Amino acid sequence: MTEQTYSLTELGWGQFYQSQLSPEECSETTPLRVTEVQRNTLDALGEGGAQKVPITGLLAEQGITVGDWLLIDIETCSPLRVLDRKSEIKRRAAGKDYVTQLIAANIDTLFIVSSCNADFNPARLERYLALAHQADVEPVLVLTKQDLCNDPQKYLDDAAREMPGHAVVTLNATSTDAQQHLAQWCGAGQTVALVGSSGVGKSTLAIALTGQDILTQDIREEDAKGKHTTTARSMYQMISGGWLIDTPGMRALRLYDVREGVDMVFDDIIKLASLCKFNDCAHDSEPGCAVQAEIQAGRLDANRLNRWQKLQREDTRNTESTSETRARNKKTNKVYSGGRARAKMKRARMD
Repeated sequence: MTEQTYSLTELGWGQFYQSQLSPEECSETTPLRVTEVQRNTLDALGEGGAQKVPITGLLAEQGITVGDWLLIDIETCSPLRVLDRKSEIKRRAAGKDYVTQLIAANIDTLFIVSSCNADFNPARLERYLALAHQADVEPVLVLTKQDLCNDPQKYLDDAAREMPGHAVVTLNATSTDAQQHLAQWCGAGQTVALVGSSGVGKSTLAIALTGQDILTQDIREEDAKGKHTTTARSMYQMISGGWLIDTPGMRALRLYDVREGVDMVFDDIIKLASLCKFNDCAHDSEPGCAVQAEIQAGRLDANRLNRWQKLQREDTRNTESTSETRARNKKTNKVYSGGRARAKMKRARMD
């Protein structure tokens, strides 16, 4: 059986990556696209077919993820370096250390998968939207299981109201026409990534888009929870010619350095905030607050404002360094100490 090979263009290669190569590298190296990363090795595709590459030296130091492009020396077949990324999706890893976990690189579109049941959660979906916008990647909300829902239009309306300005698609991932609903983002040379919580149908959708047998497990109907059988991030060719990066379901998505992305998700509130009387308005009880005026008029949901403020605070905490955290806590304690001291002096004068 002849091994399938691909042109670099079919793998997603373009001028952005070509411009990073020196004249010598153009003749002495060959690019590979990373399709899966294990502990000590990675799988990659190039014009010569599939290769397994050890993760050593610079690759281990630079960090590497699915979707990356790396250069291989033609004579020695050894990896040289990872090319700069056009886009990267990342989160802060679990734990107290400030460690960034890469999810996928060099993608064009992020399919944010939820379902037309109890899993639909605007607060969770807004986190993924912020990741996409920060990476300058087009987000598409994909709502699965419409065939199991009495009123899928309700979820379309909720998405339009809670997350305005974003593309939303509802579908049945098990139907034969599922891929047609997403075809415009899946053409040759394009790369998409699937993200979402466990049990929403990502693996079923991946089967529909790729035609490959990716195992799935049933969900519990009472709470719409389930197990995601994808345990590693992998890249597959789609039926339409593009590439799909499937990711394991995430129990927690800790935002990291995505302030601009958060503000883009809540662009409507940002525009309102610019109309407030005070530049440092906290949008609480200040006079002349345009945001609160919209809430009072019933044109803005107060929960949406609360979600925006929560994501801003979380991103600040997760992005700042340990030294910055100590400095912030020290400043806060100083303010509190000063307030306690003034209160004590006031009580003493009263006595």
